Order: sequence, then C-alpha cells, then structure tokens
Amino acid sequence: MLSKDIGIDLGTANVLIHVKGRGVVLDEPSVVAIESETKRVLAVGEEARRMVGRTPGNIIAIRPLKDGVIADFEITEMMLKYFIDKVGGRKWYSHPRILICCPTNITSVEQKAIREAAERSGAREVFLEEEPKVAAIGAGMDIFQPSGNMVVDIGGGTTDVAVLSMGDIVTSSSIKIAGDKFDSAIMKYIKTKYKLLIGERTSEDIKVKIATVYGDGRYDEMDIRGRDMVSGLPLTVTINSKEIKDALWESVSAIVQSAKTVLERTPPELSADIIDRGVILTGGGALLHGLDLLLSEELKVPVIVAEDPMHCVVKGTGVMLDNLDKVKRRI
Repeated sequence: MLSKDIGIDLGTANVLIHVKGRGVVLDEPSVVAIESETKRVLAVGEEARRMVGRTPGNIIAIRPLKDGVIADFEITEMMLKYFIDKVGGRKWYSHPRILICCPTNITSVEQKAIREAAERSGAREVFLEEEPKVAAIGAGMDIFQPSGNMVVDIGGGTTDVAVLSMGDIVTSSSIKIAGDKFDSAIMKYIKTKYKLLIGERTSEDIKVKIATVYGDGRYDEMDIRGRDMVSGLPLTVTINSKEIKDALWESVSAIVQSAKTVLERTPPELSADIIDRGVILTGGGALLHGLDLLLSEELKVPVIVAEDPMHCVVKGTGVMLDNLDKVKRRI
C-alpha cells in the first residue's frame, strides 16, 4: 500500500504543508472565499486573500482560524481538503498520516476539532504536536539533550514561548497576541489619530515596510490611503516608524512579559543554559524590526532570529515525519 506522511503547520495566517520525501510543497494564506447564500467555495489560499476587503456583498472572504484554533469547523475542513488535494495527498492508494501543529495551551475540545477536521479531510492517522517544540526542531535546535533551549514562536494568532529539554516542554506560555493583533493595533491607531479607515492588507504593509519596536531602530515614512471618516472620501496621509512603534507598544509588551514569566518559572540549571545558548525567535512575527533587540535588552540574554523563521514549524514537521514512529510511541 502506498501512503505518504504529511506535516501541516495549520496557522492563523498561513497554512504550510511538508510532504515526506518532497519537502515543503505548499505555503498559502489561511483564507477561503465563499458565496454567502449557497456556501459554495469560490477560492482558497492566495487567490482568496486577494479578495479580502474587496468583495461584493454576496461573496465573503473568511479566515476560518482565529487565535491559533478553529473558529469555523466546516470552512477549515473545506480548506484542508483543498490543500491536501492540491499537494496530491488523497490521490495515493491509501490515506496519508498527518502531523499537525497546534499552540501549547489549547483545550481538549479545540484539539479534538483539529483532529476531526484532519480526519474528515482524508487522514488515516492524525498526530498533534505543540508548535514551539516543532519550531525549535525546525530552527535546528537539539532539544533532545538534557540542556535548556528557549524558543519564542510568534505566528499570526498566537505567541508561544517555551523552554525545552530532553525532547519535551519544561515551561511554556501561549498568548493570543501576535501578527493579527499587530495589524489591528495599527488600524486602531490610524483610525484614532487620523480619522482614517484602512484595511487589513494596508496595515500589514505598514508593519512589514516601516514598523519598528526598538528605540531608534529605524525611521521610515510611508504614504497610506484609506477612507476619511469625516468626509467619507478617499484620503492619503503620511505616517512614520515612530508612530507605529507607539501603536504596537502594548502588544509587544505583552509578548515580552510572557517571555519573562516563562524564564521566571524555569529551573535554574536550564536558565544557565539559556544564557549560553540564547533565545531563538521563530514565526512571521520574528521579522518585526527590532523585536530581537528589545527582547534581548528586556530578558538580559542573547536573542537570535532563526534562519527562515516563517518556515521553522513546517521544517520541524519534516524532521518529525522522519521519526514518526518514535513520536507515535510517545503519543
């Protein structure tokens, strides 16, 4: 019987799929566009993302995952089926075994929802693993030795902080503040200060191009366009990096505090290892300008951004798929 093993990073912002023997074969936004009356799927992934904020009334672009967990079960199932089909997952003679990553503190009900969505998408067996652990493996950390490794994984919906040793999590924290909250904070700031309404895509552009969270990290300006709340007409304003730093400060402070809390609960021997090895930043949020410098200053330990942080989790699933029988025994 032919079968494939698939690793899925089921993210709030993006879904990434690793097929054993083929590597990372899919990286698409977690967005589904459907017709509101018939519930017919019109587009999934990148094609659907381009529709966000630009659809007529009868078409809605949905992000079925919120804060790292399934918010819309039916749409998540459709999305998973589409992506698994796209990479050829259900064309083989038998259904694939699927390894899915999830945040550290999700409830058993939320775990069951993820498991069921994968099973109904054609999986023969489903394994769930915690995101920071898989991210650490994908970032090249050897977490199976008796020494402390710390990872901060900032995704779209959640930030997971964990200290790992002997192949497992020693202390961890998961908060629902990450990339999406950064976007919301930017939108809210511009709405309050400039009385200008902007969309998700514009706020994400601002975050990528001019945002910083560290002191005098950078100073860039950008023209943004939106709808004036007073006149209702299109308007262009110029914003700068310092303003965006102020907008993001509350969200970033919560991530710093979460990392401090995890360090405070870490056994002293492992803390000593972390001073030597440093903290690894993974996930899309790791690319936020100045975040590594800010965390290093606040935590008093070296902080290193992983190589290719957005793909750490999915690369980690690839390593775990090669050792799936060991994972299976542990589960």
